[in-house]
Amino acid sequence: MGKAPLLEMKNIKKDFFGNQVLTDINLTLHEGEVVGLVGENGAGKSTLMKILFGADVIRETGGYSGDILINSEKVDFQSPFDAIAAGVGMVHQEFSLIPGFTATENILLNRESKKKSVLSQLFGERMDTLDRPQMDTKAEDSIRKMNVDIDKDMRISKMPVGHRQFTEIARELSKDQLKLLILDEPTAVLTEKEAEALLESIRGMAKRGIAVIFITHRLNEILAVCDKVVTMRDGYVVNESPAKETSVKEITRWMVGREVSGGSAAEKIEDKGADKRTILSIKKLWVDMPGETVRNVNLDVREGEILGIGGLAGQGKLGIPNGIMGLCQAGGQVTFDGQEVDLNNPRKCLDSNFAFVSEDRRGVGLLLDESLEWNISFPAMQVQDKFLKKYFGGLIKWRDDAAIKEVTDKYIDELKIKCRSSKQKAKELSGGNQQKVCLAKAFALEPKLLFVSEPTRGIDVGAKSLVLQALKNSTRKRMLQ
Repeated sequence: MGKAPLLEMKNIKKDFFGNQVLTDINLTLHEGEVVGLVGENGAGKSTLMKILFGADVIRETGGYSGDILINSEKVDFQSPFDAIAAGVGMVHQEFSLIPGFTATENILLNRESKKKSVLSQLFGERMDTLDRPQMDTKAEDSIRKMNVDIDKDMRISKMPVGHRQFTEIARELSKDQLKLLILDEPTAVLTEKEAEALLESIRGMAKRGIAVIFITHRLNEILAVCDKVVTMRDGYVVNESPAKETSVKEITRWMVGREVSGGSAAEKIEDKGADKRTILSIKKLWVDMPGETVRNVNLDVREGEILGIGGLAGQGKLGIPNGIMGLCQAGGQVTFDGQEVDLNNPRKCLDSNFAFVSEDRRGVGLLLDESLEWNISFPAMQVQDKFLKKYFGGLIKWRDDAAIKEVTDKYIDELKIKCRSSKQKAKELSGGNQQKVCLAKAFALEPKLLFVSEPTRGIDVGAKSLVLQALKNSTRKRMLQ
């Protein structure tokens, strides 16, 4: 490529409260180029992109060192608005949409088309009205660029998660000045069909001259769509290679610094007892969950069994656990261990020793401003009186800080949660490590029945096998008791 790079990041360094998270990072990107940025959870990928996008958290934690150049001119973005004005867009790992607004309203938020009225001529532009037809046209154009079918008039709260992700991307594509788009784990919530549609959309962006930084743990997608792969580990760039000259196995080794075994999908848990009995029976279940359709579902789950539920976005796989756990209105009959489950009553489910790892880790799964200790121990403390010291026959209960730290350290070690200490706030962890905290919280309950919804969302290839093995071990432990 003869032209000067669109983006140059030189010697970027960043620390959080004395903890060095980025060291001498160099990254170059040309117009229309697609770069895959990969690394384990906590490797520094999202932090690097937050620096590029001018995220407030970077400035609030002391800024960074190094230089960023756009079209050979040094920039110093003080906010995301500065980055957007310079043609940089970002689709974050967590959704940033307004649930009560439609797709069109979210896509054009703060950039709405307006038309003059008699009142606005008298009292100024604050009395302008929205030009709905023009807004619809613009929204449809940005959706069409992705080759997906999204209802522009549907409220975000009613959408399947995959459609919400496409709405976020459409919002960026609707910006005329867009030169560079950062996609942070955009396919984590998508089905294979939806992910392929997104990859085709990325190819279309590149043809139109838009550069893309693509972050994902689905390494086959990196090889399918990227021009080059940049691998990070522990805050360093450890390798940069053309995508066509590398493989998933090589990328994985660069990411984790060792060979990673995929494990045996066919591994079976030995049952030393008699034939397994049906432990959970679901009859004619319906669930009223926005964006999900659950109607007349019948399922039986046997003791010690791990049952997988798959399907396209919106077809009900997320609605089943949310309905049974009482997070959404549900009907039908659910029986566990011979006892009928009282639907629409979350506390009764918890008292029955159920646990749930939600697909919405930030909205449902975590206390973001609390420590890892509090996140992992609190549900068991609240529901089962665990990690409490009892005095005067239980009249007075006091938190057992030593027991809380012990169980937190146990799961930090078992799940390889990357953190400074057990007292670090959950919101300061990477998305994949937050997901591990959600799993640890569920394991601390030692449930008889565990629902896990999208358990490996946003988790790197090394941690994915670790998490799946943890689920197997949890089941084996329960069977041997």
